[in-house]
Amino acid sequence: MDEADRSGQEWAQWGSALLDSSSGTKGEAQGVSRIVSFRQMKDGTREDYLLLDESERAYAERLADRVLESLTKLDHSLLGYPVSRLGHSLQAATRAARDGADEELIAAALIHDIGDELAPYNHAELAASILRPYVRPEVTWIVKHHGLFQNYYYVHHLGGDPNARDRFRDHPWYAACAHFCAAWDQSSFDPDYASEPLEFFEPLVRRIFARTPHDPRYLSGPAS
Repeated sequence: MDEADRSGQEWAQWGSALLDSSSGTKGEAQGVSRIVSFRQMKDGTREDYLLLDESERAYAERLADRVLESLTKLDHSLLGYPVSRLGHSLQAATRAARDGADEELIAAALIHDIGDELAPYNHAELAASILRPYVRPEVTWIVKHHGLFQNYYYVHHLGGDPNARDRFRDHPWYAACAHFCAAWDQSSFDPDYASEPLEFFEPLVRRIFARTPHDPRYLSGPAS
C-alpha cells in the first residue's frame, strides 16, 4: 500500500470512528464525538447549529494557545534582518513593557507582526483583526496602521513617500501610532538587546484572549 492509499484508509477509519461514537457521553470530546446531520448548511437543524456553536466556542477558548504557537513560528521566517521576526516581536514587547505601557499595548507590540507568515502584503490588518474583539479601538487602530507609519523610516529608499502617514495627521491616535513605531517597532532590531522570552509574556497573552470578545468594557471609544 502506498502512502496515499494508507492516508486515505486512515482517514476513512477515523471518519467511521467518529460516526460510531456519535452516541457517546457528553464528557467525550465534543465536536469530535458528535457531527451535524447536514451536508449543505441550508439543511441544518437548530440542534445542528447549537452543536456547532458549542464546538466553536470551545475552539475559540484556545485562541491564546494558537497565538503563542504562531509567534514561535516567527523564529524561522523572513531572512535578512539581524534578529528573527520572533526576536523583533519580543524586543518590541519588552521595550513597551519597560516603558510602562498597559497590557493591551504590550500585547499589540508582541503580535503586531504575527501576520507576516500568511499575509505578507497586509500583515498589519491581519494582526489588528486578531486583536479587535479583545482590546480598545485605539490599540486596534495602531496595529492596523503601523505598517504605513513604519514606512516613514525607510520607504524613501525604495521610491515611496515616507510622509504618506500624514493623511491621518488629524486623527486622535496619530501620535500614539507614531510613538508605537518610533519607540518600540523601528528600534527593535538590535541583536544585543536583552529581551524577555516569550514565556514572560504568556500570562499576559492568556489574560487578553480570555476576555469576553466584543465586551463593551474593552471596546469603548471611537470606531477603529
